[in-house]
Amino acid sequence: MAFRIREEQLAEFRRSALADFENEMILHSKSFSPKLSEVLGDDQLRIAVRQAMDRAAKYGFTNRGPIRLYIELMFLCGSDFDTDPQYPEIGKVLNSSEDQMDRANRICDGVSEYIEKVAGEKNVNVRSAEKFLAEFARFPLNISESDFSESIAREMTNAYPQKTAYVGNENLNRLIGEGRIEARKHDFEAVRAQVLVVVLMFAFGHGCANDPLYPWIGRTLRDEKIMDSQARALRLEKKAITWLDHVLAGNKEGATE
Repeated sequence: MAFRIREEQLAEFRRSALADFENEMILHSKSFSPKLSEVLGDDQLRIAVRQAMDRAAKYGFTNRGPIRLYIELMFLCGSDFDTDPQYPEIGKVLNSSEDQMDRANRICDGVSEYIEKVAGEKNVNVRSAEKFLAEFARFPLNISESDFSESIAREMTNAYPQKTAYVGNENLNRLIGEGRIEARKHDFEAVRAQVLVVVLMFAFGHGCANDPLYPWIGRTLRDEKIMDSQARALRLEKKAITWLDHVLAGNKEGATE
C-alpha cells in the first residue's frame, strides 16, 4: 500500500518549517542587533522580521542566506532600504535578473564596504551621528525656509560626513524632498518640524514613519489624541530624545564592558 501525503499534511509541514525558520531569524536578530531587539521586545521584533521575510520573498530571496541578509539590512538601513535614496545600489541589485545567491553576494560585498567607509570601526561614526541627532532634538538648528535644503544638507554633513559622501548630493536632496513631503502629510509646516522628519529619515531610513523597528515614530505621527501639529512635532522630539538617550547610554555601558 503506497503512502501518500495529503495536501493538508503538506501545508501543515510547510507552516511548521516556516515557523521554525522565523524563530531562527528572530534569534539571529537578537544576536545581530541586541540593543534594538531588546528595546522592541519579542512581539514587535517578530512583526519586523515577518515583514522583512515577506519583502525578501518578493525579490526572489527564498534561500536561508539571502533571507538572513535581507533581515540584517533591515537593521542596518531601515525596513524600506530597498527603495531608500540613501542606498540606491542595493535597490538596483535586488531588482536585477541575476540568481538570488549572486545578488546576495554582490549586496554583501557592498555592505562590507559601506560598514568600512561609513560606519567606521566599532560603529564610531554612527555613534557620532546619534549624538548629533540627540543634540538636534534638544536645540534648534539655524535653518530657514529660503535655504532649507542647503542648510540641512550642510548640518547632516557636519554630523556624519562619511554617510553624506557615500549618499551623494543628488540622493541626499531626494531624501530631503521626501522628508518635507512626509512632514506635510502630518501638517508639519514649521521649518523645525520638517527638519526633524528629514533628520529622522537620514538616521533611521526614509521609511521610518512606518517602520516596525521604530514604532514610536509612526505612533506619534498618527496619534489621534494629539490634534495640534505643533504639539505632535514636540512629542516626536521628546520621543526621539528618550530613544537616543537610551541608545547612547547603552553604548557607554557597552564601551566599559
